[in-house]
This record gives sequence, structure tokens and C-alpha cells, in this order.
Amino acid sequence: MSAAALRIVSRSHDIGGGLVVRRALPHGLARSVGPFVFFDEFGPIQVPPGNAADVRPHPHIGLATMTYLLTGSLVHRDSLGTVQEICPGDVNLMSAGRGIVHSERATDAARANGQLLHGVQTWLALPLAQEESPPWFRHYPEAELPRLQRPDVAIHLLIGRAYGAVSPVAAPSPTLCAILQLVTGTPHEIEADTAERAIYVISGAVDIDGQHIACNELAVLHRGTTRLIALEDSRLVLFGGDPLDGPRHLWWNFVASTRERIARAKQDWSEQRFALVPDETGFIAPPDR
Repeated sequence: MSAAALRIVSRSHDIGGGLVVRRALPHGLARSVGPFVFFDEFGPIQVPPGNAADVRPHPHIGLATMTYLLTGSLVHRDSLGTVQEICPGDVNLMSAGRGIVHSERATDAARANGQLLHGVQTWLALPLAQEESPPWFRHYPEAELPRLQRPDVAIHLLIGRAYGAVSPVAAPSPTLCAILQLVTGTPHEIEADTAERAIYVISGAVDIDGQHIACNELAVLHRGTTRLIALEDSRLVLFGGDPLDGPRHLWWNFVASTRERIARAKQDWSEQRFALVPDETGFIAPPDR
């Protein structure tokens, strides 16, 4: 059996300001991989001076967001009072728990001078026991995250345990996430014993047991040894973790184990009962459906 159990082609959306998002999860073929219930690649986009690809304040429940930039910078603000710039190689991890509101905006320098913006944002469903936990935010600078080298393969371990290293990022549940950079023709064996795993191709293309996985495609892997070959110089995201501890429902920016909890969050946001982000204005109404 091929190591690539499923091949998923991401779907593109323009979310405004010319910012294109490629969404690989959720998908009809795979609703989740480990705790990951949402996987977006945004950009690359050249944002001109005087413009910004801002994401205005919006709410979350029942999930943790993980943001990683390849190029550019953003400022995270949330209803806890956090203000944190994220730069390439850093990890921002935010647990919404019972509810949080946050925004992501251009830095003053990027707004004035323009920037090339490119990154990944994912959602991890919180374990059932943490769905109503207090929200929190953690920032991990690039220098704190392990960088490893194999022949013709550079590895940046963001979350979890792999390749003989352990990331300091404290995820809500057993989780794996790493960035791999491979040189053309490189054979590579993934050194990570994780129950559920996937590979997303940010650039280049790879072969997994005879299956071609192109740029902006996702391969959900069988458990066991996975060997791949880089068909071009390639950058990949390897991610996964333990399976979810029960079904999850996703609606707009909310993740929950019951539809009733999502309905309550929708009403709370519509009636503006969420704590707000200090010094932010504006209200994004939830979708009608």
C-alpha cells in the first residue's frame, strides 16, 4: 500500500486585499489529521506600501491557533491584552478555550514600506477536557526551536518530538509540526512515530512511493515508515499527532464537540458578550448560515 493514503488539492480563496488563502483542511476526504482540523497557507503576496493584509478582530472557541511565517511580519493582539510581533521562524500559539478575540495586522514598518507576506495558520481542536478552559497565548522565538540537518534536508521542528529532538512548544495535546527543506533528488525517510501524519507541499514537489504530490497539495500518510524523494527543491510542512478524542463541529471561527456550544458562541458574539481586544474597533458579524 502506498504511504500516501490520501492526496488533497487545496482550495484557493481571496479573503480581501488580494490575499489568497489555500485551504487544505478541512476537506471532504479528511476532516482532521491528529488534532489539526484546519490548515491554511496564505500568500505569498507582495503588499505595497500604504496597504496592509490585516485580519480584523474575530472570535474563537474550542481550538488553538498556530501561526508560522515564512516571510513578512504581523502583530498579534488579543482580548487578554497580548501584543506580540511574529517574525519568520517564530511560532505563535493561542488557545481559545471558552473564548478569545484576536486580530493580526501589519507592523508600522510593513504598512509604510510594504512587505512580502507568506505563512501558515492552523487550528488544533482542543481536547474535550480543555474546551471550556481559560484562554492563553504563548510566543516562541525562532532561536528557541530546534534546527536539524540531515543529508540535503534541513529541518525546523516547531512542535513535538521528531528526528531525535524535542520542541519546547507546549501544545494542548500530543502534536507534531515541522518544516522540511529538501534538495532536488534527495531521498528522505521521515523520523517521526506519530499516529496520524500529513505532508503539505509549500513549494516544489515530492514523490511518495510513486505518488506525485505537487505544490499546494496535501498527502495524508499511513502509519509506519514513509520515504519520499524531492522532485524539485522543496519546502514541506510535516504535521499530525494523536487522533481527536471525539467528533468536532466547525462553523466559522468556532470548533466544538456539540452544535449547541457553537450556537451559543454565535449568539454571544452577535450580542457582543465576548471580551474585546484593547484599542481595537470594528465588529465582524457572523455569517447568516
